[in-house]
Amino acid sequence: MSSMTPLSLWVEEIQSQGRYTFTRVEAESGAARSFVGAQSALRRLKEMGRIVSPRRGFYIVVPPEYRAAGSPPASWFIDDLMRFIGQPYYVGLLSAAALHGAAHQQPMVFQVVTSVATDEARAGKVTIRFTMSGLVGQLPTTELQTETGTMRVATPETCAFDLVRYPASAGHLSNVATVLAELAERLDFEALVRIAPLVRSADVQRLGFLLDAVGQGRLAAPLASWLGSRRPHTVLLHPGAAGKSAPDPRWHVVPNVEFEVDV
Repeated sequence: MSSMTPLSLWVEEIQSQGRYTFTRVEAESGAARSFVGAQSALRRLKEMGRIVSPRRGFYIVVPPEYRAAGSPPASWFIDDLMRFIGQPYYVGLLSAAALHGAAHQQPMVFQVVTSVATDEARAGKVTIRFTMSGLVGQLPTTELQTETGTMRVATPETCAFDLVRYPASAGHLSNVATVLAELAERLDFEALVRIAPLVRSADVQRLGFLLDAVGQGRLAAPLASWLGSRRPHTVLLHPGAAGKSAPDPRWHVVPNVEFEVDV
């Protein structure tokens, strides 16, 4: 019996129980191994493609059907990974939009919003990209069922605001507008207004402007009413570009870049 067999059997056992993640500490305990012995066995399992490690000390079991990809989907392990890292999170931006049905352009990476700057995590062909936000604990989220448990996902309304707050993470402005047009049927105008006080007025202005632009005036109107008593400053639709156009009178947004909706 080889030195890796006990840990290999332990990994098979937790997989049979429906678990697909574990930590190094658990591996040492579950396989009754020393640190050195566990590290050696874990390294051999990684070389065989049986497990993958997106963060030091955290491991994902790779079932046979995902061996070619090198990892199961991020939805299988994101909740456990963020608990291991010790940071609040929600699945956001284009990944959340796709989960809510706005999947016109599938994101190339799995996008997660968290409270501090965090390096990308890679597991096989799966890449998790993190966006930092100070509002992770305040913005509304929902729990979605996954193949292995649950994960925290931005509500459609939180997703809409984040697309405007972090346009660089959502592709060009045309992509943001396209996703908003697809997401519109899932948006609730009362929920949008409840989020408005949590974000910057400029984000409300830009979201309202884009909702109007994609023909969703019914969703935009309550945001315009909310802004009405706050005397918002004029802002650029795209902060990084020059702005010489006249501002939109309703939203006080200077449409300084052109965009198209691809639906």
